Amino acid sequence: MAAVDKFRGTATAHEVARSIADACWTTGHECVELPMADGGEGTLAVLGGPNRTLPVEGPLGHSVEAAWRLHRGTAVIEMALASGIQLVGGAANNDPLAASTIGAGQLIDAALNLGAERIIVCLGGSATTDGGLGAVQAISTPARLKRVEFLVACDVETLFLDAAEVFAPQKGATAAQTKFLASRLAGTATHYRERFGVDVTRVKGGGSAGGLAGGLFALGAELVPGFSLVADELGLHDAVANCDVVVTGEGRLDVSSFSGKVVGGVTALAREHHKPVLAICGDIAGGVEEKVAKLGITAVSLHHMYGDDAMSFTTRCVREAAEQLLSRWSSS
Repeated sequence: MAAVDKFRGTATAHEVARSIADACWTTGHECVELPMADGGEGTLAVLGGPNRTLPVEGPLGHSVEAAWRLHRGTAVIEMALASGIQLVGGAANNDPLAASTIGAGQLIDAALNLGAERIIVCLGGSATTDGGLGAVQAISTPARLKRVEFLVACDVETLFLDAAEVFAPQKGATAAQTKFLASRLAGTATHYRERFGVDVTRVKGGGSAGGLAGGLFALGAELVPGFSLVADELGLHDAVANCDVVVTGEGRLDVSSFSGKVVGGVTALAREHHKPVLAICGDIAGGVEEKVAKLGITAVSLHHMYGDDAMSFTTRCVREAAEQLLSRWSSS
């Protein structure tokens, strides 16, 4: 089976999974394609993809058409599509003090207005460090969220008050701005405690997406590990149990890959079921070889195998690498 993440900037998880499936057919194997995500960018695509759009206020106040999904009572919202750093052209063009999560809140409000019984909010790729205040203020009747299943997918455990120090510099904040944002988060936490009776400073993951996770937690959301949520939604556990070999992968394999990311999560499941793991990665960072060997993963780097072609012809390189790995596995 192919349980893979996207290769950011070069191939979607669906494209990578399809390339591996093509290699499986070439080498005489059947393949279950299971594009994966860790709860951040790309999660909407693997959970069925968008089936509607809504004009919302972008992170710096401009209008954006945000794609999202509502199907059979379940809404899937990817905050990056409403409040993401890519919407402002990256950190160099961001205003980290002004950036707001209003748009993400508008999507949640729309889901409630359309009768959603279950709301999944996927975090990651945000332009914001507003503690989720913009989103909270954009939800017209927050009490309605108490009547639905409200899940927030996080891939980090950063605390609310640490969000500025950990993430704001990546969003273009100077040292002075980071210090201001940290102070503002403390004030926002006090506001949530006084308004909702919830202390957002202690919950693991509350600092995700610049504190948006904490703001939604104040409204009753359950913060859950993003990979686990996606795995449950897609039936990954059963798929792994019923396959012979697992092929996973991502754009860059490094130490963080084994802390809530796709490759680490898939490998852990495969080891539970005593299945061999093959990993195809765009690049492999130094220092992870020992971890890879200890877990029994057979991993290859497309950059090492194909050089610059790995970026220009990613899906072709994935297919060829998968053919080689599967042929070696079959003959072992």
